Amino acid sequence: MRFLIFVFALCLTSPAWSQSAAPNAGEQPSGPISVEDSATRDAAIAVRIRDILSELEGYDDITVTVTSGIVTLKGTTLDMAHAEALNNLIVRVDGVVAIRNEVTETTDVVERLNPAMDRFTKRTAQFVAYLPLLAVALVAFGVVFSLGLLLGRMKRPWDGLAPNSFIADIYRVIIRLGFLIAGLVVALDILGATALLSTILGAAGIVGLAIGFAVKDTVENFIASVMLSIRQPFRPNDAIEINGDEGKVIRLTSRATILLSWDGNHIRIPNSTVFKSRIVNYTRNAERRYTFDLSVAPDSDLALALRLAEQTLARLPFSVSSPAPSVWIHEVGDSTITLRLAGWIDQSKTGLLAARSEAIRILMATFTGAGINMPEPTYRLITQDMSAEKPVAKPVQTPPALDVEARDEQALEQIVKEERATTSDNDLLQKNAPTE
Repeated sequence: MRFLIFVFALCLTSPAWSQSAAPNAGEQPSGPISVEDSATRDAAIAVRIRDILSELEGYDDITVTVTSGIVTLKGTTLDMAHAEALNNLIVRVDGVVAIRNEVTETTDVVERLNPAMDRFTKRTAQFVAYLPLLAVALVAFGVVFSLGLLLGRMKRPWDGLAPNSFIADIYRVIIRLGFLIAGLVVALDILGATALLSTILGAAGIVGLAIGFAVKDTVENFIASVMLSIRQPFRPNDAIEINGDEGKVIRLTSRATILLSWDGNHIRIPNSTVFKSRIVNYTRNAERRYTFDLSVAPDSDLALALRLAEQTLARLPFSVSSPAPSVWIHEVGDSTITLRLAGWIDQSKTGLLAARSEAIRILMATFTGAGINMPEPTYRLITQDMSAEKPVAKPVQTPPALDVEARDEQALEQIVKEERATTSDNDLLQKNAPTE
């Protein structure tokens, strides 16, 4: 008899028996299991768990039964996250040996919509309760922002502080933006949501950075416009050259520089290109040099040709005395000697192309009168007696110069003045602005 009792006890403590009694769901309690087993203790555990679940939302349909410390949970919840959270909650109740979680996710449409409707009802009630406070916050925001708009519309302080109207407009935009942020801070402070401001500013910074990369060329052009309007490298009606484009300056806008070409066409150059390019200003100095080449025959008296060309350029009525004209031998070819001649004019009174053309005409006539021949693409046979006396050179007479008044330049200047008169509000060029 004792032997049978010993075998029965050994079977109860074997791994096979203990494995069949192990809990089968979720996180289970660990540690020694008490031998105390009573209906009173099970009932106390069940009551304790029910009390806990009744205080939590989403566990109204859960039933709890406890047998020998093993808790069995049945019913439905809104989602599986609530069901899985039961294990972590019940494992903390004293006396629980194992947990059998048989809770499933409900598919009842009404039950799943009820919480959403409850949340909507609560938030609507909160919104209605906040309406008076929200109205006060909106009024405070409107007052602060209106003050910023009023200051932004004033011309006297900003036009006096800014070097031009374009910079003054930038000041006004900054003032409006500053008061907009100030009004937002005041409104959020009244609502007790100032922590939301950092989120808004952070999002605005990220969005601004993304937009900055997307419109990089536009931002670069805007900055170039600001720099050109502050330090103006040219003035209206200045004759300039930018990347090979020549013409007279009509205006400088917030986006581009407008030129009037010598053909009467408009040339629109982005300010970012103007700011980075090499700018040649022909109008900054009244004196301007013109150059041209003349070729003479190889057997010509080059010393006489150089001296005669320099004297002729100096005696031209449209040439200025300083700087003086200059002539030099530029190139020696197979059958030509090329002279390069440079003269100076006052471009406010004399047209450049007209002066150059007239100088060429007079120099060719002077060389012909002095016996200085132009190169000819022919072969010459010399048959005269080399011992014969050379003819005496006749006095050289310089022909009179024609009118070279700068009529073309003056006509273009008049066109520029007329165009500027019609669009003066859009121009950033100012007479009193600092120059580079």
